[in-house]
Amino acid sequence: MAIINTGLLTKGLRSEFANRFDGAPTHFEELSTRIVSTSHTEIYRWLGSVPQMREWGTGRVARGLRPESYSIENLKYESTLEVDRDELSDDQTGQIRVRIGELAERAATHKDYLIAQLLENGDQSGFNSYDGVSFFGSSHVSGGSGTQSNTFTSGASIPGQPTFSEFRDALADGITRMMSFKDDQGQPMAIAADGMYCVVPPTMYFSALEAVNSSVTSNSDNALRGAAQVIAFPWLTDSDSWYLLKNNGVVRPFIFQDREPIEFNSLSDGSDDVFKREKLMFGVRARYRMAYGYWQFAVKSTFQIA
Repeated sequence: MAIINTGLLTKGLRSEFANRFDGAPTHFEELSTRIVSTSHTEIYRWLGSVPQMREWGTGRVARGLRPESYSIENLKYESTLEVDRDELSDDQTGQIRVRIGELAERAATHKDYLIAQLLENGDQSGFNSYDGVSFFGSSHVSGGSGTQSNTFTSGASIPGQPTFSEFRDALADGITRMMSFKDDQGQPMAIAADGMYCVVPPTMYFSALEAVNSSVTSNSDNALRGAAQVIAFPWLTDSDSWYLLKNNGVVRPFIFQDREPIEFNSLSDGSDDVFKREKLMFGVRARYRMAYGYWQFAVKSTFQIA
């Protein structure tokens, strides 16, 4: 029995998928701390801050660990394409290969999409940080830190399209606020003004770029030149808000809990389903979870009419 090689056999499609998947631009690795998961649920004990150094005096003083903790349950994700056998036989333009490439890109950027959802919903009830309150909010308290806020508003003539100077001023405010956060002992966390990312909706992208790249603003040197990198997330639907994130702490603003990586499989010629229905299936599956990390490394800014 002759086997017709259409160039779209599983092996070829797997290679196409892998190439597209590896080549897709993503940002989740920059914004999240990867934790390898070995069970259905992982428990994270966020135990407050490490004590500041002190004089030895009469000896060591052991400080108790704070009981703040929360659990993160892994989720299973999938995406599947169904292809009619005749479609495969008649394909002369590589349309199925294109669809496999699109499937790979969607799978690769899924974690970025999940981060966008965590950002946009971070001030809503139920989207909580480890301290039990909304990730973005004005009521973060840990030990002796006092009440702290990682959300603020800024003035703009057109909130969804701030000028570069309006964005620059908001960025300066956001960095200043982040640098001022205190730990659970009431001491400054000593957050440095580096490793900063501005995650913006597409409407703010060029204003943000100009704010951090221009060498001169209003006839003076731009003190914020190079202060942050800019990322535009197309999934952000709130066009008036943007997010300042710090990515070089031991724990980043988000946790990528990695249980089972993306795998590409197919149900092709030879299976009972193909024999009965003449339908081939190509799909991906994975198990992981994207969750909140340190709220202290994330600030939400919303523009309002000045």
